[in-house]
Amino acid sequence: MGTLMHYAEWNRTKKSGITREEEAKLTYGMLFSIKSFVSKISPHDPREGFLYYKTNRYALHYLETPSGLKFVLNTDTSAINVKELLQQLYAKVWVEYVVRDPLWMPGSVVTSELFQSKLDEFVKQSPIFGIRNI
Repeated sequence: MGTLMHYAEWNRTKKSGITREEEAKLTYGMLFSIKSFVSKISPHDPREGFLYYKTNRYALHYLETPSGLKFVLNTDTSAINVKELLQQLYAKVWVEYVVRDPLWMPGSVVTSELFQSKLDEFVKQSPIFGIRNI
């Protein structure tokens, strides 16, 4: 399993009742299983991969960079254009405030307050922020 480098919540109304670490392990295991399943049964190029799944309560959106970095965002089911939002988050926030931070070591937990504030600002200015849960 990889390292959970950052975790944040906005508008989450129901807590899972488990620790953040347990939730991260469950999410990682589920994503691993879904990606494996999709790669085996998809009639499309497996590099297109798994992008999201939706239930009647929420949608889980997924972006994996070429270097293997994974971004996961749970939203309300009415959220649209989340793939583009995750791509922008990676380019405009992650790269700018984490990758270019000389104090950050790749693979380590992100503790930068500047990154957290820029991430918070980015999400709150996005069109999906006004919906019920992200």
